[in-house]
Amino acid sequence: MIDLLDIRYVRLGTRDLLGADRFAREVVGLQRVREEAGAIYYRSDDRDHTLVYFEGDPADHTVGFGLADAGTLDAAAAQLSDAGLVVQAYDSAACADRHVQAGLAFSDPSGNRIELVAGPHHSGRRYFAARDAGITGFSHVGLCSTDPARDERFWTGTLGARVSDRIGSAALLRIDPVHHRIALFPTRHAGVQHVNHQVASIDDVMRAWYQLKSQGVRIVFGSGRHPTSGAVFLYFEGPDGMIYEYSTGVRLIAPEDDAGWQPRQFPKAPESFCMWGAVPDIAEFRS
Repeated sequence: MIDLLDIRYVRLGTRDLLGADRFAREVVGLQRVREEAGAIYYRSDDRDHTLVYFEGDPADHTVGFGLADAGTLDAAAAQLSDAGLVVQAYDSAACADRHVQAGLAFSDPSGNRIELVAGPHHSGRRYFAARDAGITGFSHVGLCSTDPARDERFWTGTLGARVSDRIGSAALLRIDPVHHRIALFPTRHAGVQHVNHQVASIDDVMRAWYQLKSQGVRIVFGSGRHPTSGAVFLYFEGPDGMIYEYSTGVRLIAPEDDAGWQPRQFPKAPESFCMWGAVPDIAEFRS
């Protein structure tokens, strides 16, 4: 079984790189790090980068996860190949693009592009946002799943994730004490469904509600509180229809409680996504 260490970054294609850049900096509040080879890199914490927008197909999405070291990466490549997956080992140029020491790529059973990396770079400079959104770091992604039960088996059986809770057939998966780093939502296509950044407090969530409204950004859910993770949240729409989320106060499952944690089953209903009564305007969350 592959042991995912952490979630590292998201790479998103766009036809409007300048518009996406403005949104990432001025709306989300990320720090622009660099632009190279038709791609712009952004930070949200002490990692070299956590988001990349590049010139390309808006349906071209990739999520990167870190492994412990190069030896673990080699073992992962062998396990994925043994499972019948096509594994692409990255050459030095691809690693340089991702600012990692080594890496590989494959697609999960739904076709989601996943990268595993070793030796991802960190920044020696303090994270300094383009605006004060209160962001403390990139935290999780929602992934599209054409067969949630099958994909849950893959992510837990091959990639070592654990189920924290389920909403309908959507599994919320953890790879560390955070309640979930991956959420699998039933759809008819592959791709990243939403990108989450943690913020410091509920004040940041509520401040964002007013700021986003004043900028004409479409808010699609919240503010509210998830009954699963306990996090206070706000979802809003970005370039190419990508959904972004701010949240704070996510539940942690301590290592000593991990083995005994029993996933809870929530029905696919608005109250399973928000205990305060907010109703999502997000296709994957609707009944």
